[in-house]
Amino acid sequence: MRGFALHLHGATAWETVEQVHSFVGRDASGSFGIQPGHEAFITALEFGLARYRCVDGVWQYLALPGGILHVIGGEVFVFTRRYLRDTDYRRISTQLEDQLRAEDVALSRTRASLQQMEQHLLRRLWELEQRGHGNEQ
Repeated sequence: MRGFALHLHGATAWETVEQVHSFVGRDASGSFGIQPGHEAFITALEFGLARYRCVDGVWQYLALPGGILHVIGGEVFVFTRRYLRDTDYRRISTQLEDQLRAEDVALSRTRASLQQMEQHLLRRLWELEQRGHGNEQ
């Protein structure tokens, strides 16, 4: 059976996988599958794992932080910020968990930095306000 081309586009990398026999992903409505000959289709993928199988029968797993899937002209396009690809479900699940933890730490640091900047700005505005009132008397 003839497969389709799967085009994976991340922010820093892209690749094309030929002879894909099926793709399984998840969107807001639940899990769905795509096989050769699928009609035109577009959806927003949810955060998590998708998988695809080439004609050789080996499943590949994709860890995605969400993205857009577009089926057109007998080809499947996945657009995402980044993706991880592996044949081992456990290994890619661990990588996804590690990535989530790292993003949580970075987000916490960003929030703390924004709070510090906000406090500094408010303190500076208060100081300027006090100086302005001191000049009036």
